[in-house]
Amino acid sequence: MRASTIATVRAEYANPLHAAALVLLLDAYARDPAGGGQGLSDFAKAQLVASLAARPQAYSVLAFDGDQPVGLVNCIEGFSTFACKPLVNVHDVAVLASHRGRGIAERMLSEAEVIARERGAVKLTLEVLSGNQGAMRLYERIGFAGYQLDPAMGTAVFLQKWL
Repeated sequence: MRASTIATVRAEYANPLHAAALVLLLDAYARDPAGGGQGLSDFAKAQLVASLAARPQAYSVLAFDGDQPVGLVNCIEGFSTFACKPLVNVHDVAVLASHRGRGIAERMLSEAEVIARERGAVKLTLEVLSGNQGAMRLYERIGFAGYQLDPAMGTAVFLQKWL
């Protein structure tokens, strides 16, 4: 199977096929070691699509191999105070293990970038685990780089605090 048989689409949260694909793919990603190894909670499965649909700053791109959903990118628009314009955080990039290495993530990210540009965003951001070398190579190849302002201050570090 080649990537040329793959169709990428902008997800329509009200479309039941897209909604089911989104939950299925995000759950598969969550179960993967790169996603933490734990599936989505029942609450997340039940509420995810409606919660995304309720947020105009959210959008998703899906990839299908025929009728089979095989890839997902979720994006959340934020705001760059320095540029005084939107930015888009690529929050999830998931491709089923059976379809990795076929350029699917790159195609979905290209569509996510088109949408970000349509929204007037100044940049895309994302975070990736340092051990995910395949993803790191992809992101660097398509133009992502470590974030820094003044090299003397070093590069940005992603932190979290659970609430």
